This record gives sequence, C-alpha cells and structure tokens, in this order.
Amino acid sequence: AMEKRFFETGHPRDLTLFFAAGQGHRDGTGGDHYGHEGMVKRVVGGHWDRAPKLGDLALANKIGAYNLPQGVITHMYRDIAAHNIGTITHVGLYTFADPRNGGGKLNECTKEDLVKLINIEGEERLLYKGFPINVCFLRGSYADEYGNCTVHREIGPLDVTAQAQATKNSGGKVIVQVEKIVQGGSLDPKLVKIPGIYVDAIVVGSIEDNMQCLGMPYDGALTGEFRIPVDAIPAIPLDAKKILARRAAMELPQDAIVNLGTGAPEKIANVAAEEGISDKLTLTVEAGSIAGVPYGGTQFGAAANSMAILDHNVQFDFYQGGGLDVAFLGLAETAPNGDLNVSKFGTRLAGAGGFIDITQNAKKVVYCGTFTAKGLKTECKDGKLIIVQ
Repeated sequence: AMEKRFFETGHPRDLTLFFAAGQGHRDGTGGDHYGHEGMVKRVVGGHWDRAPKLGDLALANKIGAYNLPQGVITHMYRDIAAHNIGTITHVGLYTFADPRNGGGKLNECTKEDLVKLINIEGEERLLYKGFPINVCFLRGSYADEYGNCTVHREIGPLDVTAQAQATKNSGGKVIVQVEKIVQGGSLDPKLVKIPGIYVDAIVVGSIEDNMQCLGMPYDGALTGEFRIPVDAIPAIPLDAKKILARRAAMELPQDAIVNLGTGAPEKIANVAAEEGISDKLTLTVEAGSIAGVPYGGTQFGAAANSMAILDHNVQFDFYQGGGLDVAFLGLAETAPNGDLNVSKFGTRLAGAGGFIDITQNAKKVVYCGTFTAKGLKTECKDGKLIIVQ
C-alpha cells in the first residue's frame, strides 16, 4: 500500500528503513517495496540480499546505507526501547562494522557515524548508536478487540515485542497486520506477544497477505502445532550443493549445538534427516528455532519439529555468548590469509546477516562454497559430480 501510494502521490518520501533479517525473495516483495529513489533516504540493515532494489540504490550511491550485524540490530531494538545510550558489544570488532574499517557504511554518500569504538575496563567494545523509531509494521496471527496480538501461527515471535516497545517508547505508531480479530479477552495471554497497549492500529490482511512464508500457506509443523515424521521431509536431489552439505556433515561432532547459514549450508539439515542423524545434534536457526529440521528457500528461518522457538534477539544472546559448538556458513570470497567476504561482491549487495555475530563466537566454523564465480555448470551421474564448465 505504501509503495502504491508513493507511485501515485510521490509520498511518503525520505524514509529511514531499519531491519535485521532479510526481507523478501528478490522478486519485488519485502524490502523491495521501498526500493525506489526518493522513497527512502537511508537504510540500516543486517541482511540485504532479499531486497536487490534497495541494494542497487546503495551501490549506486543514491541512499545512505549501513550494514550492521544482524544480531546486533535485534539487540538495538531492545536498547532503543529501554532508552539506553546504545548497544555495547564485542561483536563487529575488526570487521567492516568497526569504525576503524568504515563503521558499516556501504557507500560514499553515507556520512553519519552509527558505530563508535569505546574502551570499558581496559577492553575495546563497539557502541552501536540507537535512534527513535516513528512507525513499525508488524505481522501477527490473531488480534482481539483490545489490540492484543498473538504470533502463534507464524514461524516464530522474531522481534515483534522489542520492535513494538521501541516504537511505542519513541513516541511512534505500531501497526499490526493479522489474519482475524477475535472477541476481547479470548486470547490465551501466554500467546500474546504484542500487548494491546503497544498497538495503534490493526489491519486484517487477505489470505495472500497472510501467507506464513512468501508464497507458502500455513504449516503447523513449523509452529509446533504438530510434528511430522522425518521421512515425510522430501529428499533433495543430488547436486553440487548437496555434495558440499554431505561433506560438511562429516564435521559434525556428537551431540553438537549447530547453526546453519543460508545457501549450501541449509541443505545440511536435509542430509542429516536423510541419514537419520538428526537426533544426534541440535540444529538451531537465527530466527529462534531450537532442534528440529530447518527449512530453506522462502521458508528459511523456519524449522519443522522444533523443541522450542525463541525470540530472534534471545537466540542471538546465546550465539553471541559462545553457545554454538559449530556453525556451517557460506562464503563468497576468501583471501589467502583466511579473510572472508560474504556481504558485498560485484553488483550484488548481500549484507553480512548474522555471519559476524556467529563467526566471532562459535567454537568451530565450517565454510561451504564452490570457490567459483558465475558460469559454473555441473551435473551428477552415477553418484559423481561432473564439472561441465
């Protein structure tokens, strides 16, 4: 609706867009609704890859643009809500988020410093500066007549509570889209993640607008409503990425707590299910799932058969504190000394996502990639990988 209004009237203009995880599917959805010159003036994001129009504006030096660690941004919501001076953390030191290496700025027209190097008790830390949030658009499941909202039919609570609090305490407006409105007081209070006292407006969306994931209808296995047999999860075809995933799975220690990144690493969950070893490890995803089988594609962030589904920011508390035994992550470029780039390459702005939060704190990290540029052609025959080009 905002995109349509901008096309028709030229307003709203000069917005600042603030998000942690990826928004969209590289097809005009999600964050790309804001990807028009003049509509946004500044974007502060964690994972940019799902919104290529925004990335193009940043790379063309047409908007102010920052890439900050995804987990840090989830914690910024909480600190903005609490009116703290900012988010103080070790995450991002010595990376491009460090002000000594650019402070997360993505282009020349981005001037304001959002990250500051500080010293506390003789130790270096980064201070990520917060700012007021004027409007917040959230997704809920059901709302009651008092504005209380659940997220029990979503893949997780994500950051809805912290974002609503940050906006409310900034004097802003909180707008929540839901599937339906029910009688006041009829919702289980333990399911309410957005109290009505935070909410300014409720919008009832269409069936299409309320898809659980982009293009995907509701699946109760992703919310904990029911469990599905592991053998009901379809096997993935043998290709280069599956071969990478099978090799990476050999690095799994017994009873490990694991994080899987996007791309090739997300297929490790399928391999573990196919090999019947899912119960020998605990797979986790940034979005908040503990255990189960993480999904990929437009359902990345969701997991079937989870044992628990935490808030996005709470999951990153655990990650940043070193709770992961091993992380499997993708890569775009690597230098001989081991330096890695996953965020900006060629004409594509992917953003670091949770890469920095995870790699700086996991006990072991395994990188998965083909070490090729565009043009690789492969096929699999007789259980072997054949490089065609």
